[in-house]
This record gives sequence, structure tokens and C-alpha cells, in this order.
Amino acid sequence: MDEQQSRRLLDRAVTLVRDLAARLDLDAHVELWDGSRYPLGRKVTGPFTLRIADPGVVSSLLRWPTIDTLIGLYTTRRIDYSGGSLIDFGQQLNRNDRSVKIGLRQKLGVVRNLAPFLFATREAIGPGGAGGQGFGGRSTADKRSAADNQSFVSFHYDLSNEFYALFLDSEMVYSCAYFKSWDGDLAAAQFDKLDMICRKLRLQPGDRFLDIGCGWGGLVCHAAKHYGVSAHGITLSKEQLAFARSKVEQLGLNERVSLELQDYSKLTGTYDKIASVGMYEHIGLANIPAYMTKVRSLLAEDGLFLNHAISRRAKKPRLILERLRPEQRALAKYIFPGGALDDIGHTVSAMERAGFEVHDVEGWRTHYARTCHIWHDRLAARRDEAIGMVGEEKYRIYIAYLAGCSLAFSRGTARLFQTLASKTAKRPPQLPPTRADLYR
Repeated sequence: MDEQQSRRLLDRAVTLVRDLAARLDLDAHVELWDGSRYPLGRKVTGPFTLRIADPGVVSSLLRWPTIDTLIGLYTTRRIDYSGGSLIDFGQQLNRNDRSVKIGLRQKLGVVRNLAPFLFATREAIGPGGAGGQGFGGRSTADKRSAADNQSFVSFHYDLSNEFYALFLDSEMVYSCAYFKSWDGDLAAAQFDKLDMICRKLRLQPGDRFLDIGCGWGGLVCHAAKHYGVSAHGITLSKEQLAFARSKVEQLGLNERVSLELQDYSKLTGTYDKIASVGMYEHIGLANIPAYMTKVRSLLAEDGLFLNHAISRRAKKPRLILERLRPEQRALAKYIFPGGALDDIGHTVSAMERAGFEVHDVEGWRTHYARTCHIWHDRLAARRDEAIGMVGEEKYRIYIAYLAGCSLAFSRGTARLFQTLASKTAKRPPQLPPTRADLYR
């Protein structure tokens, strides 16, 4: 690329940045590949800077305008940032519903301005993006086998126990915490979450308790230690199972806690109380009826079931097999293969169609926004250790994932609900007349 062409591309990029600055008015800068910095707003005082490493970044996004391309550029540091976090930047974009909305004439102007980048010879990343970091199979499959479920879970949870320990609390609880005050610490909030689940289920000494997707064993150990239940946990992660078994041994809970590597669909037995915490999101929308029917078949006649799950906003008309948005497909490819989010209305309907009676639905959206923010900050603080364990590209994907989740829960595009149900309306539920005791 000759000097004249380089200058031309730089001038076009500056024009684009100035146009974005007029529309977004952010407290941030953009640094281009020659080291020059330009404000993204009218009065920029903060340190946040978005860096573009070379003209090929713009070329890539023009040729392959996909989220895969963006992730590939980000994970290889050709798009980078400094002076803050992705959450800081995202919160600015969310403030006052800022967005880039331009008409057809303006769009054509942008295309004409950026046209020279289509012919730039400096390297552009291909449409595969950061494919080497993604799941290699059918990441959004609904029709699946037990082997598919095993591979989906293993891709995410078997990354390494040591990696997750960098940002989780000491009990390794990898689901939404419950904050009694917004400045509370993570360990206390996770203890309170486990305890709230046990209290909602009215656990009693001697209860047969099942945790579907038991993770690193936090809930089964808490329930056995503090409520005297006989707890059984199932997981499809070998790494989690090994950790949980070691934990049970260390706590001396072998007589009260049992664990196994098992798919929920293959489980047999009868349980007085069942919890599913962060599991529902993994089963696939088409499998929800069978899942609810299976859980109900495992529940004793007077039993209670608590479903704790991330949810999305309901749409009209609702199609259960609707097309996933690009960011949802990226999440399935790089973080949670096989995952899909239901809306709470459909979840409650599915429970009722399976024969459950629903008693309580409680929203924890803001609690999860806070949880993910803390996880993000804890992982960022141990950046070098994380990169040493999983490599820089995987580390950057997880930082972006945790930041994105925190922002999604903050703005309400993602939600989280705890839903409590009993097996049937034909028998009086084993619940007190009010829930006052839960919130004293």
C-alpha cells in the first residue's frame, strides 16, 4: 500500500469517527493505526480509548459484517481498548438510549466514504472470525442426544476448575447471587442465594433433595450441611464432578451427599424437593415439554420444584423455534453451545401443561447484572493468571461475555426468574399461607 492510499484510508476513517461522535456523543476517544486520537463526543474528559490497529479492521467489517468477524478482530487485539472496561463503554452506550440511526441517504454516504477500504491490501480477517475458539459442532441444536448434551456442557464447564476459581467465590457458585444490599460482597451474596433456594423449597431434615446440574457442589453441600437433607447432584461436567466430590469429602458430608455424572433424562428415583439452577437454559426450547414432564415424574406427590433460569423478553407472535439473533448465535458458539433462552410466560405455561401448579415467580434481573459485573472485575484483576491458563483469546472472549451479560441484565434484554411449583393442584401445597418468613 503506497503512502497516498494510506493517507486516503486514514482520512476516510477520521470522517467516520467524527460522524459517529456527532451521533453518539460519548466520553471516549478513538485511536487509529497511526497513533492519532479523536474524540467520540463533544466534551471528552474520560480516559476510555477504543483502538483500531490497522485499515484491515475496517476492510474486514465491510467485507464480512458479522459478529464472528468482530469477535475475531477483538480476540486478536486488532480492536482493543484501554482506560476502562467494556462495561464502562457499554453503560455509556446505554445511557439515554443512545444509538446510531441514520437514513438511506446518510447510509449511502457512509458506504461511499468507506468504499476505498474494500480494496485495501492490508490483511483482513476472514468470515471465520475467532473460529478456533468456538464450539466445533451444532452449537444451537435442538434435536440432540445425551452425547450432544455431554459435549455442550464439557465445552464450557471443563475449561478448568482453576480458571473459574479466578472469578467465582470460594464456594464456586456459578449462578446469580442474591444481594441484600448492592454493596455486599460476592461470598455473602452467594451464601444468601443458596439459603434462599433452600428456604423457598422448605427443606427439612431427611428430605430427599435433587439438584439438576449441580455444578461444583455448592447447593447440595449447603442443603446437607445447614438443612440436614439427603442430597443428590447430577452434572455432565467431569471437572465439576471431581471438584464436588472432593468438596463433599473435605466437609465430611459423604453420608448425606451423593453425586454422579448423569443426564437428567436418564435419571430415576423419587425426590421430595428438586432444584434446577442455571440448567434450564441449556436444554433447548424444543425439549422443554419433555424436560418438565421428566422433572415432574421425579417429584414426590407433596414435593416442590424450584426452577432458576435466565429468560428473555417475550415477543409477538412467539415462535418456539424462532431465528436466533446474531449475538445469541455467537454466545452459543463461543460460550454456551446448545443454549437457548425461554421467556417467563412460556416457562410458566410449560410447567402448567406438564401438570405443575405454580406458586411464586420472583425476578432477580438486577441481582444478575451485579453478579456478572463482579465476576468481570475479578477476572480482569487476574488477567495474567487467566491468560496463562487458557490463552489470551479465550480470556478476552470471557471478559467480553461477562461484560455483555452484565449490560444485558442491566438494560433488561436478559432477565432471570426463580419459579416455585408443586406437583399438582389436587393436593394442598406444603407451603405456609404467606411468604413473609423468606424476607425477614
